Amino acid sequence: MTWFMVALVLVVAAAVILRWRRPAWYWLTFGVTLATLRVLVRYASVMDACGLTVPPSRWRLALARLANRPVPQSRPPRILRIHPTRTGLVLRLGLRPGQDAFDVAAASDRLRHSFSLYGVTSRELRSGVVEVRMTGYDVLKRVQMPARTDNGLMRVPVALREDGSVHYRDYRAVPHGLTLGATESGKSVYQRNLVAGLAAMDVALVGIDCKQGVELFPLARRFSALADNPDTALDLLEALVSHMADVYQLIRSQQCISVAIPDAEIAADIWDLPADLRPVPVVVLVDEVAELALFATKDEEKRRDRIITALVRLAQLGRAAGIYLEICGQRFGAELGKSITMLRSQLTGRTAHRVNDETSANMAFADISPDAVLAAVQIPTDMRGVAIAGDSSGGWARIRAPHTSLREAVNICNKHADRVPDLPALAAFRPAVAPSLPACAPLSKTAPATA
Repeated sequence: MTWFMVALVLVVAAAVILRWRRPAWYWLTFGVTLATLRVLVRYASVMDACGLTVPPSRWRLALARLANRPVPQSRPPRILRIHPTRTGLVLRLGLRPGQDAFDVAAASDRLRHSFSLYGVTSRELRSGVVEVRMTGYDVLKRVQMPARTDNGLMRVPVALREDGSVHYRDYRAVPHGLTLGATESGKSVYQRNLVAGLAAMDVALVGIDCKQGVELFPLARRFSALADNPDTALDLLEALVSHMADVYQLIRSQQCISVAIPDAEIAADIWDLPADLRPVPVVVLVDEVAELALFATKDEEKRRDRIITALVRLAQLGRAAGIYLEICGQRFGAELGKSITMLRSQLTGRTAHRVNDETSANMAFADISPDAVLAAVQIPTDMRGVAIAGDSSGGWARIRAPHTSLREAVNICNKHADRVPDLPALAAFRPAVAPSLPACAPLSKTAPATA
């Protein structure tokens, strides 16, 4: 008995320490079992208390009356499946007649308290089936990306969602994106994760960093083109527009539409072309868009108009040519000048880090979801990297990218430096980087390549 008590005390102490210091380990060892039992035992009473039950049908009442039995109780949604994960539980529910997925979403906060879990979110899989994802701990406090992710062509895992799932930046589904956030909100770390994920893919990276290149130029070995001032950025963007026109000519030459060609083989973008003819996709990263849109003189205004016109053309026409935009900034409103809202309307993927005012959040989510605006304003200052991600469908989620230092991002880019494609249209903007640099030597600025 003494040994049993000692072992019990050690187990309880280990559970307390793990829950305090390593919540992920606690969940995998103790928490998942306790939470599953708690959900199964409390399920019927919790659903009844949350108003997620339906009264018995008329034929059941008639049968009970004929058989002289007690009146049947109200029925909660059926549990189709309960699946434990590394961060929580996934409950798949079959709704009863008369129930709606919105009822489950509205009761999410009450379910969280009733089941003693950290967070509860729900989404409708199909008519009558709702998936409820429950997290056992704060997964955004210390972000740990899973070892295995569902990577794909132009699909990059960049952050972790609050429900424990992985947030992907899928360029083929959402071609262009906008990232907003105040100073020290975590935009740079998010961008590093994006570059680090793209570095291992067959893609051309093009960077525009008008802060004298302090953010993107350390990663120059993996970039096909870089610009550190508005003048060079204008030439680079116009070269991309010319490259886009050449890609469209290639697609036209390969279409050859005839009666004998199946519909699935008719080329409408680069992904319909044969692999040996397919141009390399291009991802354009703009670090601070305001530096491209602001002007002080007439000459700068003309340059600004040409820059924004080129960006709008790439946003409107670039998807089929395999050109994708990733634009970052602190604000992205109409005060940046004409045509800026036209550009913003083409940026489907929206990510907002901590902002200092509601107006900045409205620039990202006012046309998507009012709830996302409030969530972006409420991000605390001590939670760098936490952001709200949404798209034009109206859905949004709270995410946080894992911390990636500049040194880690540099090492990844240097490791994959051999993947830099040779694009003749961008050869003049290739960063001039020496084959080997001392540990403390700075990278040189952009210079036209010499023969």
